[in-house]
Amino acid sequence: MNAVAAPLPLSDLPLVFDQVAVRVGDTAILRDVSLRFTSGAPTVLIGPNGSGKTTLLRAAMGLIPPAAGVIRWGEQSGAGPRCSALVFQRPVMLRRSVADNVSYALMVASVPRAQRKARTQQLLDLVGLGSLAERPAPRLSGGERQRLALARALARDPAVLFLDEPTASLDPAATLAIEELVRAISARGVKIVMTTHDLGEASRLAGDVVLLHRGEVVETGPVGQLLGTPRTEVARRFITGQLLL
Repeated sequence: MNAVAAPLPLSDLPLVFDQVAVRVGDTAILRDVSLRFTSGAPTVLIGPNGSGKTTLLRAAMGLIPPAAGVIRWGEQSGAGPRCSALVFQRPVMLRRSVADNVSYALMVASVPRAQRKARTQQLLDLVGLGSLAERPAPRLSGGERQRLALARALARDPAVLFLDEPTASLDPAATLAIEELVRAISARGVKIVMTTHDLGEASRLAGDVVLLHRGEVVETGPVGQLLGTPRTEVARRFITGQLLL
């Protein structure tokens, strides 16, 4: 099955943020962010609401231009992503069938018409929605909608997949299904960068973790190190459930 692409060539990774700032009017959303995303296990962004996690994903996708600094994909300074996709926290479903949602995504990704039916079924099987192909997408549950959103994103054959709070508001069973998908997609060589408020989820999925607060990178490192022995007071307070102002 080739429903999920091979990783980006080494020349296209890492994804580098070099002193990136993002502003909306006079408000700084990201401040001097320097990060390096490489191939391998998922990178999970954590931090309180308003810390800049979603803005970072949007900036990586080229949806928000930096006010300062540079975002580089491999050696392509200032170039936009060529092989990536973003799944929003509340994905909008087309008012069509589940299969039609994926087929439309394949069309947008310039997949030839003759290949779309088979690819649609591959993708739906991959996310566990093969038996729901003809169901109207608006009738799906929250967890099923997230799985459909993942199938649509994978239609682009991304080598880097950004996920914004993919399990927010889902029950434990739906959360487990999404987490299993994240592991399966990562195991196929797709680099995943995702946000979450759930430290348990971060510990289950992440290879490395980035803690953001007030638009700044507070701490970053392997998940076991950052969650187990944080180096900064802000990280210690966040991990122990204290409010960050």
